[in-house]
Amino acid sequence: MDQPSIAVHAPSLGAVHRKQRLKRMVRNRWLYLMLLPGVLYFLIFKYVPMYGVLLAFKNYQPFLGFMKSDWVGMKHFNRFFGDPLFWMLLKNTFILAFYNLVFFFPLPIIVALLLNELRMEAYKRIIQTLVYIPHFMSWVVIVSIAYLFFTTEGGLVNEAIHALGGDKINFLLSPGWFRGFITAEVMWKETGWGTIIFLAALAGVDTQLYEAARMDGASRFRQLWHITLPAIRSTIVILLILRLGHFLDTGFEQIYLMLNSMNRNVGEVFDTYVYSTGISQGMYSYSTAVGLFKSVVGLVLVSVSNYLSKRFGEEGII
Repeated sequence: MDQPSIAVHAPSLGAVHRKQRLKRMVRNRWLYLMLLPGVLYFLIFKYVPMYGVLLAFKNYQPFLGFMKSDWVGMKHFNRFFGDPLFWMLLKNTFILAFYNLVFFFPLPIIVALLLNELRMEAYKRIIQTLVYIPHFMSWVVIVSIAYLFFTTEGGLVNEAIHALGGDKINFLLSPGWFRGFITAEVMWKETGWGTIIFLAALAGVDTQLYEAARMDGASRFRQLWHITLPAIRSTIVILLILRLGHFLDTGFEQIYLMLNSMNRNVGEVFDTYVYSTGISQGMYSYSTAVGLFKSVVGLVLVSVSNYLSKRFGEEGII
């Protein structure tokens, strides 16, 4: 008589993987706990508010509420693209963004390279502290300083020009000076803070490479060109990609404080336009459409720059 066979069921491969994953999570529980605040931040402040993007496709009425407002499809986008102001906003935003990219983006790299060449640590720390300080000032303070220096009524620069026999220049009301002021203020405020990442990257360069280069008779400039810059090239590319993602973010607070009726035709950008139409005039759906357009442009720029960086053999962000 046949004996009944006893079936032994081995655990499935998926169950084993799940058990191993759970063990790793328990073992690294403190790392996951440290990660939790960052995850919650992005969930609450970045992903959950994306639901509000639907306003761009609705005719939002506060008394009807978010869900009961009528769908209008691409109506707000068609209105925005057909408005003559669109081309003025696009031009102003792109010019300011281009100035920031060309004049501001390389400056932290240059300052970081110069600081890296300093051999006196005490002097280096003093310089670093001095260039970091403007970052902690609000744009209200920065613009107030600009007014104190360049206003025609008692401004230091205009008083100096007048004392030398020249005519006072109305810097703050002249459209020709507006973009230069915006770029210069950004450079002065954020250059020092932008050097932090590059100094961290420079700290990781192998010092033996410099010793070998000096033995071969390489000058300081040759060491900079053939060792330092290639070592931080990937960092520069990644930060450039991230910068292009915020290409149209020219800074609302700074520009809003510098705007006036005389320079508005060269200073009005997407950010200030969204504020004036959405908050001041109550056109919430229309301003959401404008903001969504700017975000889509940033996404496209990030994707294209990331693709090109990989095509040229660099590391991307994705």
